[in-house]
Amino acid sequence: MAVEDEIQFERDGHVARVWLNRPWKKNCVTVPILDRLDEIITEVDADPELRVLVFRGRGNTFCSGFDLDSLKADFVGKSNAIDVAVKSAKVCDRLYSMKTPSVAVLEGHVTAGGFEIMISCDFAIAADDAQIGDFHIRRALFGGAGPIYRVPRMIGIRKTKELMLTGKLLSGIEATEFGLINDHAPAEKLDEKVEEFISHLTDKSPFTMWLTKMTIDRSLDADTQSLMVMEHLAVGVALNSEDANEGVSAFLEKREPKWAGR
Repeated sequence: MAVEDEIQFERDGHVARVWLNRPWKKNCVTVPILDRLDEIITEVDADPELRVLVFRGRGNTFCSGFDLDSLKADFVGKSNAIDVAVKSAKVCDRLYSMKTPSVAVLEGHVTAGGFEIMISCDFAIAADDAQIGDFHIRRALFGGAGPIYRVPRMIGIRKTKELMLTGKLLSGIEATEFGLINDHAPAEKLDEKVEEFISHLTDKSPFTMWLTKMTIDRSLDADTQSLMVMEHLAVGVALNSEDANEGVSAFLEKREPKWAGR
């Protein structure tokens, strides 16, 4: 199967949809799939009509991580072992920092590399019966694409240790209670929940969405005084944008805004 079939990309109005399509292997990823995902991220961020990226897996499962057959054949015990971490981290970092907000839709297994993809998305919504966890430690492996520096910022040190040192799996309900994901729904109501959630993203100014997302992301690594300066500068940038002028004008004229994305 060609890589274009194993990771499928669709446009649906303002929504980009990416599907992992290897359900017979619980949607585990390979280096070619990561390369293709990198291309998709570039394409989505370059398209002003796309305002949200929805990431999910075919076959009622999200992603069980990196393909262990490929990992063993190409990386385990070899001098290039670190390459798989560098590749995975590069793609997950690009997903995390892309201008377009992203939503992970979680069903079935969300483990190891799938867990890393999930925490690299801006939002996550899960089926109640999803199985979500880092899982690497169960195979004496270590995740190299974000869990050490993203998960503690999401849920704190103690909960991170609980997840990563035990390899435990959380249901969608438990993951929401942990603060790891945004929301959950019964499997039969998941699509409805996702569409309702993304409707609150697609109607906003894409320029201001990017500005706000970038500022929030940077806030995790800056001191308070630097954040105040960054916040004030962001206010000035926003007020001088075409979308701010349109947003205020639309409110005063009692009409829906038409965003230019700049």
